[in-house]
Amino acid sequence: MTHIRIATRRSPLALWQAEYVAHELQRLDPSITTELVRIVTRGDKILDVPLAKVGGKGLFTKEIDEALLDGRADIAVHSMKDVPTQLPAGTSIRANPRREDPRDAIATITGGGLDSLPEGARIGTSSLRRIAQLKQRYPSFEFVSIRGNIQTRLSKLGQEVDAVILAAAGVRRMGMAQQMHQFIETDVLLPAVAQGTLGIQTRDADAHINALVDRLNDPETVVRTRAERAFLARLEGGCQVPIAAFATLQEGQLHLQGLVGEVDGSKLIQRRISGDADAAEQLGITLADEILAAGGRAILQALYAQGV
Repeated sequence: MTHIRIATRRSPLALWQAEYVAHELQRLDPSITTELVRIVTRGDKILDVPLAKVGGKGLFTKEIDEALLDGRADIAVHSMKDVPTQLPAGTSIRANPRREDPRDAIATITGGGLDSLPEGARIGTSSLRRIAQLKQRYPSFEFVSIRGNIQTRLSKLGQEVDAVILAAAGVRRMGMAQQMHQFIETDVLLPAVAQGTLGIQTRDADAHINALVDRLNDPETVVRTRAERAFLARLEGGCQVPIAAFATLQEGQLHLQGLVGEVDGSKLIQRRISGDADAAEQLGITLADEILAAGGRAILQALYAQGV
């Protein structure tokens, strides 16, 4: 019998994700028992400041890393879009289960999608990635930073904001898809790196745990995640900068789109690349280099100089 302690944030969505992983482990091996180790991260504590202004990588993972490293937990479950590209020594993202819907979703006061909103509509989101892309397409929109769990953010609809944008994966996992009025296609709003993907982090030395966790990998999701995160790592970006990437896999060919934008939407540098899926990480690096050379480096340097 194996008992696995799973480190997780305390939000309803994070708990759902951890319970999902626990269920999948027990499905593969009914002798496994699990318990959740609930962790409060720095990102969970700071709710009155936009994430981009808090700064620093690992806002939602540092304390969970510590629980894994000091032995309070055996594995950790993360939303991959929150995970820095550099992990603490001795740990790795061991598995990526099958990806959920990678798109963004919107709930509106009109009951329609983005195009149904009036001039000057107030959009609730703290994501610079979303703001940069939508400002170019909808220049009259105003953006209001809102934080908190899905329920908290949706409660502001019609009060503080005219629309709320959320990751589709989260609302689907929480059984709240019916509250969304549009699932926004990726050609309108390119997703965050690895949006909709879970990551299971383990200690490299735990051979028994690693053998169990390895069985949760979805091969297609793993390849797509490697490409997107290699792109992010090359840009040296975190999850709070206007960077987006999205990979698809078709008949062994990986197709990757990437974007870096000015926060005000005045410039979006977008590129695409395709190649053999076996070269997923190199494709991500090559695409990042193309975007950096096309002006992305200047945009990111200016943002980092501002403390973003």
